[in-house]
Amino acid sequence: MVLKKQMVDEDVLTLARRRFSRIFDEYDRVTVSFSGGKDSTVCLNLALEEAERRNLLPLDVIFWDEEALHPETIEYVDRVSRDPRTRFRWLCLPIQHRNACSRQQPFWYPWAPEDRPLWCRPLPPGAIDVLNGFTRKPVPELNGLLFPDRSIREAVIVGIRAAESLRRYRAVAHRTTDNWISQDPEAPWVSLVKPVYDWTTNDVWVAPHKLGWDYNRTYDILTKLGINAHEQRVCPPYGEEPLRSLWIYAQAWPELWERMCARVAGAETASRYSQSPLYNFKASGKASDMSYQQAISEELDKWPDPAIRMAIADRIRSDIELHYRKNPDTPIPDRAKDQLVAGGMSWEFLYMIAVRGDLKGRKDATSAEWARRKKLDGKKLDGKKPDGEAQKPGVDGE
Repeated sequence: MVLKKQMVDEDVLTLARRRFSRIFDEYDRVTVSFSGGKDSTVCLNLALEEAERRNLLPLDVIFWDEEALHPETIEYVDRVSRDPRTRFRWLCLPIQHRNACSRQQPFWYPWAPEDRPLWCRPLPPGAIDVLNGFTRKPVPELNGLLFPDRSIREAVIVGIRAAESLRRYRAVAHRTTDNWISQDPEAPWVSLVKPVYDWTTNDVWVAPHKLGWDYNRTYDILTKLGINAHEQRVCPPYGEEPLRSLWIYAQAWPELWERMCARVAGAETASRYSQSPLYNFKASGKASDMSYQQAISEELDKWPDPAIRMAIADRIRSDIELHYRKNPDTPIPDRAKDQLVAGGMSWEFLYMIAVRGDLKGRKDATSAEWARRKKLDGKKLDGKKPDGEAQKPGVDGE
């Protein structure tokens, strides 16, 4: 159940500082998971502020280097790593990442030793490229390896905000108390804390401006390219959503882009056609004389890996079963425009899952419809406040 929002009179900066104080009160060790992005920049600086106030510097910081990164991101991360107030772990390990550019290569592994000739850039000096017990898993499954001592109460600070997506909104909208704290399911002694979950995009940019913080200059380049502040992301480039922005690399960092095209299968094709029916963006790629149910079967057959094909089929089957459990008397409609009538499901949405895969489980029918309607209404996805503690906009209430 998603709880209703409640407005409070305090601004987001005051509330965040209170949460950071509580984090340092209650946990044995505090670590910032730093990506170089705007949200983790806010988390880093507020954590440094609280650690300095308590005379607990240097602050533990971890950075998962995803190899195919903007030069300005690397420059910014390097500045943070050299800050004497941080105890920095720069991790260059072959973690599992989604490659939505190609069904032939649905995952890729940055810094994989066997791919050394294809690396997008040299290994950074001092990077950690060997870790005992490491296996090629996604980052969220590796906290137990990074923090193996079960006797220590670990807090890992992550820059996740509810305004970024309905999925993240829901993650903090199920509890009125401590809705910004969750246990890592893979390592229960580790708590994932989201102290800036209620900040808007405006908030995360007002803060560095008013408080004089350093930031990633990649965002300046994205602004020059005309990318709206609400849509600017610093993230792995080949995923199901980021691939729509691959053209940016070709425009702004052509030398990096040349190496990125050789790094994973399908990157150049995705940069040209990611917003076309080929990837089921903006228009459906199914034949006009074919039903969505028929098209789903056809698309599933195109996945060459039987395990992945079965996983996607199971996902679609589960969505259908969930729909009929919730709406036993309502058939699934063909088109997304009728989703809300049917509780959020449509055959068009399920076809999209068959085409793209959604192997990270980030899409559901209601979130797709939510985003579509917001766009049609001319509203920003930002400005949403999570349940339990919705604050005034602006760092100081502006």
